[in-house]
Amino acid sequence: MSDSVLPALLQSYLDELVPDRPAELRAMEALAAAEGFPIIGPACGQLCYLVARMVGARRIFELGSGFGYSTAWFARALKETHGDAGEVHHTVWEQDLSEQARRHLAALGLLDLVRFHVGEAVAALSAQAGGFDLIFSDIDKEDYPASLPVIERQLRPGGVLIVDNLLWGNRVLDPAADDPATAGIRRFTRLIADSPQWTGSILPIRDGLLLALKR
Repeated sequence: MSDSVLPALLQSYLDELVPDRPAELRAMEALAAAEGFPIIGPACGQLCYLVARMVGARRIFELGSGFGYSTAWFARALKETHGDAGEVHHTVWEQDLSEQARRHLAALGLLDLVRFHVGEAVAALSAQAGGFDLIFSDIDKEDYPASLPVIERQLRPGGVLIVDNLLWGNRVLDPAADDPATAGIRRFTRLIADSPQWTGSILPIRDGLLLALKR
């Protein structure tokens, strides 16, 4: 499955418009490309950074963080807005990914802003004190619907939810696609759209990024 539903030239154009960024972030992008590791990419990273800056987020929780690429964008926003006062929670199943993220974030000078969790992401979110300003989700897609009650409980009113892969390589448009991941994305999207608690929109960049405000 392609990482982007956009034509390659258009995605490249959007990525090239992202302002210059630290060499370590570019190295992470090169590593992801070389290893075929899925990351949100520069255009989505810039959007996450921008939203965090716009809402003045101090507490951010990531459900699924990979080797720390999206974490770095959020942590940069916190650093530039609040100095060392904020926190980003990085969650992965694998200890080696957590350690890799620590190395990247240390190289970026952002390590002190990050709280690391190794284990199931929704359980880790549930175990925290609530009142997060921003929650980002990129977990297994079949688990998206079941995660929503925990997200709703832990995100403050007026907080922002960002969810990756809502277009899922355009499989959500294919009536014949009924695998658990695609079905989970469709169900989650409908739950957000039909809920009086949320105002949201899917931005068709990369693989579809949901941006939703908790009322």
